Amino acid sequence: MLVENGGTVRADALEAPIRQPTECEWGSDAIAEMLRRLDIPYIAFNPGSSFRGLHDSLVNHLGNERPRMLLCLHEENAVALAHGWAKVTGTPMLAIVHSNIGVMHAAMGLFNAYCDRVPMLLLGATGPVDAAKRRPFVDWLHTAKDQAAIIRPYVKWDAEPTSIPAAFEAILRAEKITRTEPCAPVYLCFDLALQEERLMTTPVFPERSRAIVAEAAWPAPATVAAVADLLDKAERPVILAGRVSRSPAGWAARIALAERLGAAVITDRRQAAAFPTHHPLNASWPAAAAGQPLSTVLWQADVVLSLDWVDLGGLQQLAWPDGNPPASIVHASLDHTLANGWSYDHFSLPPIDHNLQCPPEAAVDGLNAALGTRSSSARSAWFAPPAPVARPEPAEEAAIGVPDLAAALRAATAGRPTTLIRAPISWSESFWSVDGPLGYLGNDGAGGLGSAPGMAVGAALALRDAGSDRLPLSVFGDGEFMMGSSAIWTGVHYGVPLLIVVANNKSYFNDELHQERTARIRNRPIENRWIGQRISDPDIDLSMIARSQGAESFGPVERFGDLEDVLRQAIAAVDAGKVAVVDVRVEPGYDTVVRRSIVEVPTAETNG
Repeated sequence: MLVENGGTVRADALEAPIRQPTECEWGSDAIAEMLRRLDIPYIAFNPGSSFRGLHDSLVNHLGNERPRMLLCLHEENAVALAHGWAKVTGTPMLAIVHSNIGVMHAAMGLFNAYCDRVPMLLLGATGPVDAAKRRPFVDWLHTAKDQAAIIRPYVKWDAEPTSIPAAFEAILRAEKITRTEPCAPVYLCFDLALQEERLMTTPVFPERSRAIVAEAAWPAPATVAAVADLLDKAERPVILAGRVSRSPAGWAARIALAERLGAAVITDRRQAAAFPTHHPLNASWPAAAAGQPLSTVLWQADVVLSLDWVDLGGLQQLAWPDGNPPASIVHASLDHTLANGWSYDHFSLPPIDHNLQCPPEAAVDGLNAALGTRSSSARSAWFAPPAPVARPEPAEEAAIGVPDLAAALRAATAGRPTTLIRAPISWSESFWSVDGPLGYLGNDGAGGLGSAPGMAVGAALALRDAGSDRLPLSVFGDGEFMMGSSAIWTGVHYGVPLLIVVANNKSYFNDELHQERTARIRNRPIENRWIGQRISDPDIDLSMIARSQGAESFGPVERFGDLEDVLRQAIAAVDAGKVAVVDVRVEPGYDTVVRRSIVEVPTAETNG
């Protein structure tokens, strides 16, 4: 915590070394200096002997500054922290994991980050590659011939340099690759012996400025002109706003394109904010999946522009079950360049008529430029926007549903900007107004339970360091909380203001619905769906877990009438620089569209 002897310790004095930085004497000193030249402010890690040399260099050679160390209590939290940072900034954070065992711990978080297409520079280490230098027992366990093989299917590039010049080149190449779109994590493994090698000469550092990141690909002018002509003539255009950047300029450009075309815009709640929720051209909310009214809009479309929509083929199958969309499909994406034979995160192959091989921002800018030479008048919407779903306010004594939790959060945060870092599956688009690219950060990428606390801390850290006035808010379930709760300590220790609201239904409820579906198919009792799913007997005191790590904790809150006041108290704690955790006992349940997508059993009639 940022408290010492009754007084407040400045964040830049926390964990400050007692001596001045030393000369560059060891291999790890040179590696640390090269990392500093990347100008990445933080390095998240859980300690390990395989990188004890680099650890010493970060502290005693660099003085724990740029990068500053962020101690995490689990490797998966370290990776999740870097993931959350990248969700806000679009830039990589450094993270370190210990040997092969640390890589295995971090693997789930890394897969999340890979599937979410975020930049990250993950460092690792191995026991001495030279067997003669290994300590008995433990160094043999913690040395692997090809450590990156554990994670190679879900990193963009990896290397294990065997000399200091090779380490310099690998670091520069790794940064260049992870920052080049489509972004994804990269991994570097450093031999313990290389780190602990005494330098015989002063290292010569390469110029980082000359290892430039490739500029975003620009679509072929002829293809842009053809697509612009197609959209200009379309009567019922649809824009699928998928995996896009946090850039304010990109946000404004998407709005301008939609308004120029009068296009219906559909967003994906699994991805970060891409379009204003309450804009008259937003056709998504309150649908959470392809159902009414979303499918109605797609069925009527004559041209569909996909801006790096994740699983475009799957959406087409839901909208057009025969697999033959009558609309012309335009897809702007570079994601196909990451496809490999291990993971199927490339999803099904969609029918496409025009392929703009570029990031979505480049496609939008190109189309706006091409359309700008024609009539610039905005078109009116061709579709009827979905009406908001009214929900009566429950009585004070009533139990709390997730829609009620959202309503209380809206009331408690009224009039101030927020960043909704995460929302649970039971959350609907209609619950929350998003008016900018940082209004909502989407999900974790691969559905790996346990990432939410660490990602919340990383995202809130990025907002704090940017001087943002946004309230960092993350809402997730009790199962997610329990798997990653030790990330709270890191947030408290480094003074990261953050509000975590646990939508605690005391169950792995998503799996309850899957068990219900299975029981229906097999004509077995659906009443048994809860067995092996409920987190009760005993109930877990989530507030105590948060409080034990230094957070301000509230709850459990069980009555609707108590909720808004408790949330206001928690927000006041965040405004005072604290991590606040609120345990809200919610009634299990999903909105109709999500529940139907899980539970309903297809029949011959629905398939036909």
